[in-house]
Amino acid sequence: MSVTITGTGLTVENVVRVARFGETVELSTEALERIKACRAFLDQKLESGEIMYGVNTGIGEFSEVALSEEQTRDFQRYLIYNHSAGIGEPAPVEHVRAAMLSRINVHAHGNSAPRPEITRHYIDMLNKGITPVVCKKGSVGACGDLAPMSQIALTLMGEGEVFYQCERMKASEAFQKAGLRAPGLEVRDGLAAINGSNLTTGMGCLQIYDAERWIKQAEIAAAMSLEALRANMKPYDRRLHEFRGFRGAIAGAANIRKVLDGSDLLTGKMKVKVQDAYSMRSTPQVIGAARDQLRWTREQFEIELNGVCDNPIFVPEDGDVLSGANFQGTPVGLPLDSLSTAITMVSVLSERRMNRLLNPALSVGLPAFLTKGAGMYSGHMLSQYTADMLIAEQRILSAPASIQSIPAAADQEDFVSMSMNVALKGQQILDNAYGVLGLELIAASQALDFRDWKFGEGVQAGREAVREIVKHLDEDRPLFPDHNNMKDAVQQLHVLEAVENRIGELEAY
Repeated sequence: MSVTITGTGLTVENVVRVARFGETVELSTEALERIKACRAFLDQKLESGEIMYGVNTGIGEFSEVALSEEQTRDFQRYLIYNHSAGIGEPAPVEHVRAAMLSRINVHAHGNSAPRPEITRHYIDMLNKGITPVVCKKGSVGACGDLAPMSQIALTLMGEGEVFYQCERMKASEAFQKAGLRAPGLEVRDGLAAINGSNLTTGMGCLQIYDAERWIKQAEIAAAMSLEALRANMKPYDRRLHEFRGFRGAIAGAANIRKVLDGSDLLTGKMKVKVQDAYSMRSTPQVIGAARDQLRWTREQFEIELNGVCDNPIFVPEDGDVLSGANFQGTPVGLPLDSLSTAITMVSVLSERRMNRLLNPALSVGLPAFLTKGAGMYSGHMLSQYTADMLIAEQRILSAPASIQSIPAAADQEDFVSMSMNVALKGQQILDNAYGVLGLELIAASQALDFRDWKFGEGVQAGREAVREIVKHLDEDRPLFPDHNNMKDAVQQLHVLEAVENRIGELEAY
């Protein structure tokens, strides 16, 4: 099944299907006709001698420099050369594929004026599995992600490098093997290929998709820890959260109760405290706030996915060419910044519950550091050190990038979004979050091994899933394999799938 590009209706899930799972792409007939009509409109404007930014003028500080008819075609080539100015290791293939899909959907509106061959070539590359090599760093999210998008655009001239069939090679070689021909660049084509925050958008869509599933696993881990800590479950009554009204808290509390359904904690058989510590009873409010932030972030990104992020924007039906700043990365950078902070916040809460599992003064009868041989053995003492290190790094990275503007281009670009920095640090924050959650899941499972009442069905499924990856810690052993394996299991949704297979799907929002 293909993802059909129309300019509207593209979702985060569509991006994941194409970028991560290799689903093919096709362009709707209506979108192709709009692209052709817009290009014809541009040709008419050029014939009439109209001066248009980035078409027959320079860009940035050179926007007032008019180009001769002879220069306009060569300018596009030099534009791509000059802006292919990134640095660092190659970005992951799925990030680049997501950026290309995002750019194709911009063209589908019929307001960017590339030749149809440009859009078709990107679609052909996606469908053939040819991915440009793009440096991770270099964009300030000003006129979009110019440096990385320019490295993608080099392939339009048959230049640059690509990944194809698990090998890194010249684009020209890959095209020859795949039976493709680079379309080259003519007037406007180069700027139409690069002038948007498409790599940030693509990366953000993947992070949103992953964070939504990570948050569900955070709720499972919370439920397992609450079970092990003999929690008072009244703070998870749905009515309590409906009285306040936040959708995220209502969903989060419902999910945790669902995972605990069947537990003796919910039947009144267990003696519990009248009121637990905040890390135990305010989990719905904290995770709920993250859920609400995540929902808003998704909304903003899907607006961007289906919008016209370009400059200038051509409006054939009105006969106008509009020059502005729809490439600016702040509308996606700010919500993604906030989401990264929310992920860090939930990770901090996870570590605080882990602390209660390990600390004999707080663990309601569990052995110190979850080991029967305290003194001779240290149990999971050092697992907490690891979690603390990961959270310290998350906190450092959670300083907002959206306010870190450094003026460029002789102050023509005197405020830039740094949205690419947001996406890069957000990726590391999420990567650390997999580790933090994995460590809580290990500790919660170890703690549950010392309890003997009836657990919730979801709790038991989660514990069994953890035990498929990490064995009970009887005697001290090197823990780094357990830590890494559990982190990978969280990222691969091993616990989430086990729990949902047992008790049904958890609420998304």
